[in-house]
Amino acid sequence: MYLIGGLFLGWSLGANDAANVFGTAVGSRMVRFRTAAIMCSLFMIFGAVVQGSGGAETLNSLGSVGSLRDAFIVTISAAITVFGMSYFGLPVSTSQAVVGAIIGWNLFAGMPTDAIVLKKILLTWILCPFLAAMFAIPLFALMKIYVKYTSIHLLKQDAILRWGLLAIGAFGSFSLGANNIANVMGVFIPSVALQDIGFAGLTFSGAKQLFFIGALAIAAGVFTFSARTMKTVGGKLFKLSPESALIVVLAHSLVLFVFSSSWLSAFVSGLGLPSIPLVPVSSSQAIVGAIIGIGLMRGGYGINYKVLGEISIGWVATPVASALLVLGMLSVGL
Repeated sequence: MYLIGGLFLGWSLGANDAANVFGTAVGSRMVRFRTAAIMCSLFMIFGAVVQGSGGAETLNSLGSVGSLRDAFIVTISAAITVFGMSYFGLPVSTSQAVVGAIIGWNLFAGMPTDAIVLKKILLTWILCPFLAAMFAIPLFALMKIYVKYTSIHLLKQDAILRWGLLAIGAFGSFSLGANNIANVMGVFIPSVALQDIGFAGLTFSGAKQLFFIGALAIAAGVFTFSARTMKTVGGKLFKLSPESALIVVLAHSLVLFVFSSSWLSAFVSGLGLPSIPLVPVSSSQAIVGAIIGIGLMRGGYGINYKVLGEISIGWVATPVASALLVLGMLSVGL
């Protein structure tokens, strides 16, 4: 029963964030919604189970929610916040909602919030859209050069773009599951003890079982309530060509992969450089950052700054609203 909070949050994430990996493809009418939903769900579940532990460890370092009841309140507050933003078609951050909820729980419980971990998370929130734009700009320039100097028949080019959007969408879905499943089930790991399951020589740990359950909830959100946010991201903020849509999804996917890959972080650390923080980042921020990068490459004239402003307000309001909800629920004795 307490896991319902996480499942509702997973459903809300699917409705708001998970479909972002295919939102630009659907918005440019290169991929059907049903195809996008199936691909997104399958690869997102795979990414969540295989590579979802890093972000969960970071969230639990921010504040270890010790009981099932409190984990339920944290996740249900974040879910209500994300659902409310989704209702108005705003691509908000599930990561921000969960972090705000954890901080609200820390305040009520009198527990300290790890300032170093919080600083790391806030830094990634700032870097996420800028990094996506930095990926998108050179990738878009290379795409323009490729299109200019290759003479491919229009129908063949259309087929290549369509398959490219599917392939990159699959990669993005894997990265999304790996990066954002911590938001859904991470707070339950300290208080839920599930026995490990052995299968075909592999160990299916209790945490991975939780990740799998949460990923199923995300998939349900993708199928049932993601169309409105897809329209905002895929068409209203900036009109995307199929080529632009491919670059946007690729840039977004690279950002999520960077902040969820433990082996990449270890590789960078082995070179004597600061390790990459394994932090759940916002899929929506990465998508919007990539779209803005493409818009700037085209002179910035086609960007709908009113929609951008509304999205930015949602990013600021999300963690505050989530924290207030947690404080309100705990204050009335829920």
